[in-house]
Amino acid sequence: MLNYIWLALLLLGIGTALSLDIVDQVNNKYKNGKTMQCELILDKADELKSQKQFSAKIKVLADTFSKFYDYKINDDFQQSCRLTYDSKTKKYAVYFTVDNATPNFWKQMAKVNGKEEDLSGELAVQEKIDSLKYTAALRLEDISFVKMKEVTNAAIDYAKTAVNIALGLIGIMALWLGIMKIGEEAGLIKKLSNAVRPVTKFLFPDVPHDHPAIGSMLMNISANMLGLGNAATPFGLKAMEDLDTLNPNKGEATNAMCTFLVINTAGLTLIPATAIAVRAAAGSSDPAIIIGTSFFGASCATITGIISAKILEKFYIPNFSFINWFKRNVKLIITFAGVIFVLTALVITHSFSSITFLNVDFVKRFIQLFSVIAIPAIIIVFVVYAAVKKVKIYESFVEGAKEGFNVAVRIIPYLVAMLIAIGIFRAGGAMDFLVAAISPITNLIGMPAEALPMALMRPLSGSGSLGVMTEIISVHGPDSFIGILVSTIMGSTETTFYVLALYFGSVNIKKTRHAVAAGLLADAAGILGALFIVKLLFG
Repeated sequence: MLNYIWLALLLLGIGTALSLDIVDQVNNKYKNGKTMQCELILDKADELKSQKQFSAKIKVLADTFSKFYDYKINDDFQQSCRLTYDSKTKKYAVYFTVDNATPNFWKQMAKVNGKEEDLSGELAVQEKIDSLKYTAALRLEDISFVKMKEVTNAAIDYAKTAVNIALGLIGIMALWLGIMKIGEEAGLIKKLSNAVRPVTKFLFPDVPHDHPAIGSMLMNISANMLGLGNAATPFGLKAMEDLDTLNPNKGEATNAMCTFLVINTAGLTLIPATAIAVRAAAGSSDPAIIIGTSFFGASCATITGIISAKILEKFYIPNFSFINWFKRNVKLIITFAGVIFVLTALVITHSFSSITFLNVDFVKRFIQLFSVIAIPAIIIVFVVYAAVKKVKIYESFVEGAKEGFNVAVRIIPYLVAMLIAIGIFRAGGAMDFLVAAISPITNLIGMPAEALPMALMRPLSGSGSLGVMTEIISVHGPDSFIGILVSTIMGSTETTFYVLALYFGSVNIKKTRHAVAAGLLADAAGILGALFIVKLLFG
């Protein structure tokens, strides 16, 4: 399925960009070849006669700019520039770098030329107003194929980002795979696996309870719940390698791999630290208010993801009958979903603050404290336990750390492919059309149109969704309904396509089977769960 998704992202992104550029050229959006009236303000009197090159300012009235570009601005502005006289044309070449006074429309035009963020043009001096001011006609450089250039820049930038991410993982991978190796040699991972055997037997029935994959998955899920992303990723990549040793069909995802990936993409975290930090920076009176709502949304995503993965994997069994399977397991499915939902509702919704035996602030502080000491504690416990068991801890660590470099390099092609497609899809403008197409449907369930870009961006890009969330909060406020909703969506879901590309890429999985479908269903459940709980508590 990733083949079709990748192709769709590329075609939609490039196709939309090309279409928008053609429309802009036909309508002459950037007024190529046309002149706009302005005022030339000199620093010194008679500077036009005495110098061929000098600095000055161009003053443009808001009404003139708005009518000329059909782009509304509220205030007049003055743009500092550099002028050079051309004796052939009898006009002045204009060059300026955008600054805080520059309208956003000109800033968009400047970005087309690269990272210099400058614009050039031609200025024809007309009538003298006084010794320092002249009327003038300004014609800026021709601007064309803006979206296609943005797509090109996005492809290059995202390719660099993918490599930087992979290389940045080398040190972290070496650390945690080394620690994992120490735990394996000491037998500690096996003990942890045995402790959670009833749960892992249900989730991963095809994986032996004493297999190293169980310990790796356990460490990954625990690190994710505590918000320890730097530790969770190496554990997850190690888990995928361990699971691949049980894979009879190399290059094709197993049921256990799909279920494990769905749990990761559900993003179940006790403390959504990133969203809280953004809310605090935006001046929220209670940044941590989304802890309960985010956990509720992420729980909905996790439950839906697991159930979806368990159901969808059955369709790969020859002569499978879904009706018969559902009849045999209906009680288990209902019981599992009901218990998780009730526990989640009791423990983490806002209403649990009325329960006298549970102090919300105490729980919050305990989880935050545990998150801080968790990584040092894991290292100390693993090393000390192994030393007591007389394991050669240094040699074991080095042996495990060697795997980190190989894994980090191996995932580069997969990350480059996925992030480039996402970058092109965003830069080409396809996201805007997708929002417009889905809005009539989401309006029926009460999803504000302002929050829809966040919901659509979250599965695609972590940095993109963070930017969207920050922008929405800056406009509507962190403690508004929309501000709380987008914060909750951020904490309730994960970047599905990034996780799939990263984890499957580490073991060269090309056939992802039902992992994408189950992951997207989990995302949808997380977003709907976030909408439900936020409307219930703050709507």
